[in-house]
Amino acid sequence: MIAKVSVLGHFGRGETLLNGQTVKTKIITEELQRRLGRKQVLKIDTRGGWKTFLKAPFQSFYALKSSRNILIFPAQNGLRVYVPLLSFFRLFFKNRRLHYVVIGGWLPSFLTQRKSLTKVLKKFDGIYVETATMKDALETLDLKNVFIMPNCKKLNILKENELVYNTFEPYRLCTFSRVMKKKGIEDAIIAVEAVNKKIGRIVYELDIYGQIDSNQTEWFEDLRQEFPSFVRYCGCVDADKSVEIIKEYFALLFPTHFYTEGIPGTIIDAYAAGVPVISAKWESFDDVIEDYVTGIGYEFNNINDLKRKLFDIIRSTGQINSLKLNCIKKSKQFLPNKVIKTFLISSLTSIIFGSPEYKEPRQYSSIVSRSIAI
Repeated sequence: MIAKVSVLGHFGRGETLLNGQTVKTKIITEELQRRLGRKQVLKIDTRGGWKTFLKAPFQSFYALKSSRNILIFPAQNGLRVYVPLLSFFRLFFKNRRLHYVVIGGWLPSFLTQRKSLTKVLKKFDGIYVETATMKDALETLDLKNVFIMPNCKKLNILKENELVYNTFEPYRLCTFSRVMKKKGIEDAIIAVEAVNKKIGRIVYELDIYGQIDSNQTEWFEDLRQEFPSFVRYCGCVDADKSVEIIKEYFALLFPTHFYTEGIPGTIIDAYAAGVPVISAKWESFDDVIEDYVTGIGYEFNNINDLKRKLFDIIRSTGQINSLKLNCIKKSKQFLPNKVIKTFLISSLTSIIFGSPEYKEPRQYSSIVSRSIAI
């Protein structure tokens, strides 16, 4: 039997991995299985470093042999391996569709110096990016097959009457990401410490959550030895507990040094918890955060601007609390069922059939069933 979809992705079977690549791959795959049936969605795990690359030709051939649609979720190394292999092996199979779901926002800059890889990606049926900024950047490279597919998470969004309002000092802040230098953890600590010192009392506390990067444990342990009393490392949190934990905080800090972030899962967590985000203005900031509506931005890589924003906020804390309702409203845009529905209707259907029918809402269900039952 030929399945409807094969997913080549970073599943990490037998391991507890909380990185964005693994989380997104699993969420999208589970939602496809829910909609199409488990037997119609094959999972092929690309986790394993160089050993997996030895298997890559066999995995690519098997995916094309076994299903009509192949979805890939590679990081940079995987992209260089699986894209050429799938494009080549597709020559031996009819009616196969290749779809690349991009994780993060690094692809446009990555392809700028890789014309041969860009040429191969032009032959894919769809490249699905998280933001309009990324779509625009890829279209300047003459890629005409780019669609917007936001990041998503299956979360229990708080109801309005469940929102937690912080009205007394110290105001609790948190970071909720991989614990590594380039996520700006040190910036968060320095900024909070500076504001507390300037005001002369502890007005902010900072809790750090997340999996410590395996290559940066020594750096973090050294940093941890110097934590002031109002900074704590709180370990990892299960994905289904994120909203429950974050909802108690005044704001979430996102001081990333990655300029090419896509839609960070941690911001989706915060929105679902009704917690505004104080964030560095990375490349796609405006696609994700509405300044002074769902969060407050500061100049990218400018720790002094972060300090200023935190100082201004403490003088008018009601401003942050007034954004909470906007956050839970915004979070509904990132639910998996909504993202996958858009993906199936506006992407797969139009690519496979090239039919204008799919634009008619009353015909959505019948067209999706025809498009996926190939």
